[in-house]
Parts: sequence; structure tokens; C-alpha cells
Amino acid sequence: MIEQETTQASHWYFSDEMRFGLWGQVRRRWGLRGVKIIQPKQIEYAWRYLVLAVDVIHLDLKWTWSDRMNQACLMPIFEEWALDTVIWDGASSHRGQDIGALPMNRIFLPPYSPELNPAERIFEEVRREIEGFVYPSIQAKQHRINQFLRRLRADKQRLASLVSWDWITDIFNLLPDYFT
Repeated sequence: MIEQETTQASHWYFSDEMRFGLWGQVRRRWGLRGVKIIQPKQIEYAWRYLVLAVDVIHLDLKWTWSDRMNQACLMPIFEEWALDTVIWDGASSHRGQDIGALPMNRIFLPPYSPELNPAERIFEEVRREIEGFVYPSIQAKQHRINQFLRRLRADKQRLASLVSWDWITDIFNLLPDYFT
């Protein structure tokens, strides 16, 4: 890991990956009493990984797609994004030497604590938006996710309500405020 000075000018990104596929999920639906709700369910073995990073202070959202979730696939993504600091879980692809050689600080969250990662809140909203529908292809589902994430990135107020948690902003405010 390359140690860089972290200040309020730094961009901290909480990051994570999630697999989305055509193995659909049934969601709760409202209906009339006594009327059976029929939901279509899709079962196909096709998926991609959504790689997402969210800056909860500056309200920036980055995402891209990957076919696999390993260091070889993550390296070009994080090289292109050129992030100052990444805060994520301890997945083996996050702890690898190749990722560690990138010029970014890495902060690891405690094991089994998705509630500490604001990216997980974005994933919850994505699931709420996309599940319960049948898609003609994985590209169609990916397109719908991309549209939703673009709308969310443009709506700073909604994004802040999802990810700008007090404990994160309090820690950020304790950092030196000079710019490097």
C-alpha cells in the first residue's frame, strides 16, 4: 500500500462489487385481498459484476462492469479511476499485491460488516429498481441499471440521503483542511 497524506481535499471512495444476473428475485408486492399475485420469474445462468465506488463527501458516483471479480479485472478499473483512497471489505481481490501497488490508500472495513459500507445502500436501491422483471438479455438489465445509476448520480439530494452518514462526515471533518 502506498501511503499518501489524506486531507479534506482527498476523495474517499467506498467501493464494492455486486453480481447481477438473470436469475430473478421475487419482490414483495401490494395486491387486493384474496387476489393471487403472479410475478414472472426468470431463471438463466448469465451474470456480470457491477463495480461501484461512491464518494460520500463530494457526492460522486463511479461504476463500471466486469465479467469477473478478481485482481486482473479490477486493476484496469482502479487504474483508470485513479482514486486517492478506497474503503472496502477484505475480499481477496482487494488485498492482493497487484492492487496494493496502485497509487491509492486502501482502508479495509471489518469482516462481515456490510452495514458500514455506503455502497451497499446503493446496491439496495438498485435491487429495488430492477428486480421482479424479466429481461431479454443481461445487456438489457445492465442498461436499466446504468440508467438508474445516472439518475441517482444527478440527484445529489437523494444520493446524500442514502450515503452521507454522520459518522463518516464527522471523521472527514477531523482531517486537516489544507489542500495538497
